[in-house]
Amino acid sequence: MSTADLFPFFEERFGEVDSYIDFLEKIEEATQNGIPRIAVSEYRITAKQQRILYSSVYLQLYNLVEATMARCVSELTEATSTAGRWQPHQLNDNLLQEWVRSTARTHADMSAPNRLKHALEMSTHIVQQLPIKPFAIDVGGGGNWDDEVIYRMAERLGCPLSLTPPTQASVKRKRRDGLGPLQLVKNRRNGLAHGSISFVDCADGVVVRELREMSQCVEAYLREVIACFKSYIDSYNFLRPDSRPSGDTA
Repeated sequence: MSTADLFPFFEERFGEVDSYIDFLEKIEEATQNGIPRIAVSEYRITAKQQRILYSSVYLQLYNLVEATMARCVSELTEATSTAGRWQPHQLNDNLLQEWVRSTARTHADMSAPNRLKHALEMSTHIVQQLPIKPFAIDVGGGGNWDDEVIYRMAERLGCPLSLTPPTQASVKRKRRDGLGPLQLVKNRRNGLAHGSISFVDCADGVVVRELREMSQCVEAYLREVIACFKSYIDSYNFLRPDSRPSGDTA
């Protein structure tokens, strides 16, 4: 993987969502001429079934958000261990903290002997000036991603999010339930996943145009988030300024 793969990965995943919404649009258009039917069997698609189909968009969009963020974070940690090029002391404060958290397992619940074991391993790594090995950043449990969580995660990793004013305004504009689009996607996905709302009730009163607009807002937001992570990684800003390759001291 490389940062060059981030946008193609996103395009493929978003294309699935967009294609599904195209399908829902055709069904909604067909309802203008009566109950839509499957031509071969004459089977009629009920309003209840339409709502179930519409609700699935929230699941697909949330999957897109979570997959995108997981990929961005993964690309960042992979960059720190590329070809054994960097050592822990060369990481900026944010990434050094994440490396220590992962290597020493400072936030894991473990026995005193195991905690000592991991602390010694980290100390040996630093004393012997060993290169960074691949490590994982704890991004918390699933089901939590929305624009506020993404902002906090980017800030934690030292990757500032520079969003354009239109995208910033769009992602904060209240929609259903007094929530912005990413918060709405998260809440409805969680409601469906945990069974607190049915698929039928989830899409009550929802039309395809609304789903399309929500999808486009999520798309625009994630594209800018990806661009910020890509720039952060490609400019070696995860390293201390004096450790960045010549010409990459932004």
